[in-house]
Amino acid sequence: MAEEKSADLKQLFVYEHDAGRLELFIRIVYSFVIGLVLMVYGFIAEICMLIQWLVILILGRRSEGLSNFIKGYLEYYVHVISYIFWMTDDRPGIMPKSVEIYEKK
Repeated sequence: MAEEKSADLKQLFVYEHDAGRLELFIRIVYSFVIGLVLMVYGFIAEICMLIQWLVILILGRRSEGLSNFIKGYLEYYVHVISYIFWMTDDRPGIMPKSVEIYEKK
């Protein structure tokens, strides 16, 4: 089961020797669009974090919906950052998609 699960995983930050020159120019425009999406998504996530803080303060627990939204922003950020920082030529989608992040123990 663990081997089957690891076959579906893709490491995001790996060294790639070859890089496309055309992709370098496309990346300028594409990264700008992704940056706008990140900015709007991040602004809404910041509002959710403020509301989450109030929920924790008043109720003593977290809101699952707010946590999921904030988690979605963080996952999208990690998903696109390797493209924005020239680590890969694999162009991510502009709109957020579901990504799971794990920490190796």
